[in-house]
Amino acid sequence: MKIYTILLLIFFTTLSKAQTHRFIYEYKFKPDSSATDYRNVNMALDINPKDVKFYHYENIINDSLNKKGGRNYNWNGTPAVKRNKNSYQNTNYEMMMDYFSYTTEDKMDWKLENETKTSGQYTLQKATTDFGGRHWTAWFCKDVNISEGPYKFRGLPGLIFELNDNKDNFIFKLVKSQKLEKTYDTSDFLEVFGGKKPLNVKIADLHKMMLQFYNDPMKELREKFDDVPPGTFQVGGTKITSKDQFKEMAKVMQNHIAKNYNPLDLTNAVKYPVMN
Repeated sequence: MKIYTILLLIFFTTLSKAQTHRFIYEYKFKPDSSATDYRNVNMALDINPKDVKFYHYENIINDSLNKKGGRNYNWNGTPAVKRNKNSYQNTNYEMMMDYFSYTTEDKMDWKLENETKTSGQYTLQKATTDFGGRHWTAWFCKDVNISEGPYKFRGLPGLIFELNDNKDNFIFKLVKSQKLEKTYDTSDFLEVFGGKKPLNVKIADLHKMMLQFYNDPMKELREKFDDVPPGTFQVGGTKITSKDQFKEMAKVMQNHIAKNYNPLDLTNAVKYPVMN
């Protein structure tokens, strides 16, 4: 099955250094590590003259609509990072209770394997690494002399075409390349989202806020309960007539948060309490 653009190598020989290399990866991931089904989205890797950005491709579509007068701001729950060229220091962007950013140093040590395989007209070589509490296998192409790949993965002597962890929770496959005459402006959906700049925090402080929300996810709604007329307060279509109802709703919310928390990078993951 052909999954790569036919003239990818010619594309590289004719591309000016002032232009942007954009690579689209198919990203399959399991929100719940015990699940058998995947979510499937496309991610953009923009390799610009000065920096590298990785984000949900749908943001480009929404950005175009917003510039035409729309207001489609939808955070997709997928990883978004930005780093300087040839750097392992990433700025991470996350939307939770608010829009946040934090920095991480993400150096990784690769082991080059002798194993190769052919995909289309390309020869890919295998490499492995341990990163983020997971074991990863990458297939990279030496003929594409770009030491980058999806998410934070970089440092190989060629572009990463395929990447997956050993449990297949996360799978990246290169499906398309594009030539951009200039760096694509992401300032309306990455460096700023929905008109709001991210709050720059330390990851420990972010974890503290996440745990505070997890321990009492109904706090804000419960505090608003006394300010509305009796019998008019609803949550998700359920009429709330007593504050006691929030206790059961909190348990449902906590179960949902814990079940759907399968972070790609386990070393920077918050540790939610085990539910009884």
